[in-house]
Amino acid sequence: MKFNIPKKFKETIMSQIEIKKIESKSEIMQFIKLPWKIYKDYPCWVPPLIMDRKKMLDKEHNPFFLHGSADYFMAYKNGEAVGRIAAIQNDLHNQVHEENIGFFGFFESINDQEVANALLDTAKDWIKSRGMTLMRGPASFSSNDEWGMLIEGYDDYPTLLMPYNPPYYHDLVLNYGFQKVKDLHGYKIINEKIIKVNKIPRVAALATQKYNVKIRNLDLKNYKKELELIKQIYNENWERNWGFVPLTDKEIDAMADDLKQLATPSLAFFLEIDGKPVGFSLTILDYNQIFRQMNGRLFPFNFLKMWTRKKDITRCRIILLGVSKAYHGKGFDGIMYKQIIDKADEIGIHFGDASWIVEDNEKMVRGALMMEGELYKKFRVYDYTF
Repeated sequence: MKFNIPKKFKETIMSQIEIKKIESKSEIMQFIKLPWKIYKDYPCWVPPLIMDRKKMLDKEHNPFFLHGSADYFMAYKNGEAVGRIAAIQNDLHNQVHEENIGFFGFFESINDQEVANALLDTAKDWIKSRGMTLMRGPASFSSNDEWGMLIEGYDDYPTLLMPYNPPYYHDLVLNYGFQKVKDLHGYKIINEKIIKVNKIPRVAALATQKYNVKIRNLDLKNYKKELELIKQIYNENWERNWGFVPLTDKEIDAMADDLKQLATPSLAFFLEIDGKPVGFSLTILDYNQIFRQMNGRLFPFNFLKMWTRKKDITRCRIILLGVSKAYHGKGFDGIMYKQIIDKADEIGIHFGDASWIVEDNEKMVRGALMMEGELYKKFRVYDYTF
């Protein structure tokens, strides 16, 4: 027997399944810690830092909530927590893309179709009640956060800030009625393979000489000023990407505060012509190699591992790479690729993850292949039309 979800979303009973809106601090903590149950038999899962998840879900401090809204729900079966979901409205996305859609995110569920259906029904009804006509996801909270569901590459743990989920999640959403809207690709780049390719150094040398390009590392002492330059390049270069939502000033500030502690200056750099920034690249060491041993806790002692074990990190993730429109197609991407390769090699990084790249973004796919990238993970974004 099924009961309709009340407008105030206090509770819903579906068979033996209870859906509850999560609001209190203790409930939020339960929401955060549910994955420890779901992934107990998945050795490649990396526990997120609990303090980061608390900050992310905090509606008073996460700048996402200045242009979006969300509610959190958990599923209980016979009184036991068995799933969770967030129903999300992203006004900035709808404004930029001239759409009227809502999102689901932070989805976790035991391998039980009835549980998944109850969670997705809850998100769907929440979205419909706000006049939106389509549900997309997973997005936690947007394409600037964790985006997509892993559908290939379960045998390798995720790099920093990338999602991971059990294989059966794909079946749960397909059985509910979702359809693929877009795949996002992750490419594995191995230094030893790139070294055998002569094209990148040649392209980089020609572009550098022709345009008198200079490389300048990120200046952490003038971080706020640098952020303004990064924002300009980022929003200009990604605006045509599928699913792109521009970062607001406050979102960039919040992201920068998080990444500042993790940044390696030689892997965060500008391309300049006559002192004017025309490109930016950000590559982050894969701290998941450390986080996977922390069980979600940074304090009281795990924070020391951030510094004492940093030298043991052998992987990185290429997060941002963009050039001003006026310099597209002039070989500047080759300059960036060579800089990343050389600097990563200097500090003992031999594995790079280029994620994510939209499957039909031909320019970025060509770039990954130029670096001898191997497609090793796929993430899918799904749509459900009401």
